[in-house]
Amino acid sequence: MLTRKQHELLMYIHRHLNETGYSPSFEEMKEALDLKSKSGIHRLITALEERGFLVRRAHRARALEVVRLPEDLGPRRSAAPAKEAPATPPSNVVQLRPAPEPSNDVIALPLFGRIAAGSPIEAMRDTGNLVDVPAAMLGGGEHYALEVSGDSMIEAGIMDGDTVIIRRDDVAENGAIVVALVDQNEVTLKRLWRKGGSVALEPANKAYETRIFGPDRVQVQGKLVGLLRQYH
Repeated sequence: MLTRKQHELLMYIHRHLNETGYSPSFEEMKEALDLKSKSGIHRLITALEERGFLVRRAHRARALEVVRLPEDLGPRRSAAPAKEAPATPPSNVVQLRPAPEPSNDVIALPLFGRIAAGSPIEAMRDTGNLVDVPAAMLGGGEHYALEVSGDSMIEAGIMDGDTVIIRRDDVAENGAIVVALVDQNEVTLKRLWRKGGSVALEPANKAYETRIFGPDRVQVQGKLVGLLRQYH
């Protein structure tokens, strides 16, 4: 049984696929359902995926596939089963063809708030917001976005207000720019260096000093893979 909003979203995506050949953006879905934030759309899509009505292709936020519809929606066009649909679909569903691959794919990443590129701040928290990122910017793995606060990485081209794209990882090579968790409650964006039994978090601004920690005090939370900037 679907909730009213889940049903509305499923049918909106289905109509959009039939009319345009590709799935709607998160912004279009938010406006169609009159929701205040994209995080609500994200939760609805996740619920529809868990119930087997939608499939979301890896690394392609605008390539949703409707793989079945509730039986009470009436007759639908006959179609070949979607690639990722169950081998023996339930009798009360209709199989639909995958949407054509869009040429300008974007991926909606969770935005985990502001990260200090100067002094460390409290550990990042999920804001419930999403950021659309070009799919070509990302490789394999899980990614998230952070908004930069501060100027300690300006010599690496990272400015206050930029949005950095991070691939989640718990290891990094020397010289990599990482999200580092310090003492379990502070998070910062710095260049990482390991030597002997110590870990150095190095800024890219001569006005700031490199900080040295014991190996158990610093945990890598991810590595920088991209950057977004808005010009006003």
